[in-house]
Amino acid sequence: MFKAVIFDCDGVLVDSEVVGLDASASYLQARGMNWSKAELIERFSGLRDDEFFKLLASAYEDANGAPPDDSFFTGLYDQRRLSDMPMEAVTGAHEALAKIDLPRAVASSSRTDRLERKLKTTRLWDFFAPHIYSADCVDNGKPEPDIYLYAASKLGVLPAECLVVEDSTHGVYAGINAGMTVWGFTGGGHCFAGHAERLSAAGAAWVAADFASLSERLAVMPVH
Repeated sequence: MFKAVIFDCDGVLVDSEVVGLDASASYLQARGMNWSKAELIERFSGLRDDEFFKLLASAYEDANGAPPDDSFFTGLYDQRRLSDMPMEAVTGAHEALAKIDLPRAVASSSRTDRLERKLKTTRLWDFFAPHIYSADCVDNGKPEPDIYLYAASKLGVLPAECLVVEDSTHGVYAGINAGMTVWGFTGGGHCFAGHAERLSAAGAAWVAADFASLSERLAVMPVH
């Protein structure tokens, strides 16, 4: 029985993973990292900045024979920042959240300031406040369970009573490592062919294709 639902932000609530993805992939390919957009999402989505930068620096060194300097990361960030794609809520998020009659929280790898900006820009903040938690709050980012355990403690529920909604394999691992039930989600614009299968392979108990199917399934689940 679920007593709370904890949502990831990027790619679940806010369609932000796809923003600047074309430009980011091109930028990295020009520097020796020949990943497709789908491979880029598979490798890095769901990670906190520190873990993302560590893994990316290692890949850069493997490809170029020397570690990157700061301009490499600044240039990559600029590709996303200069994207002309608007930051939007994932389709159906507002309608589904209005129907979910459970305590809920956001547990995100985004930095606190960016998380607030994303949720307020997309008019999702009020669905969750004050239970909006960044991985800045904990020692270890996803796939470690810290942020999900932190959110559950703030909600006052046991981990086993929580449902996690995640779009990344790193996030699925984090929810499972926290002892929670995890549903995968593929409603974001960054979910390419095979994404649902990867979430299932990571341990997601079920995968929702969109918010309509997620809210319909949750409505018939035993809760409280």
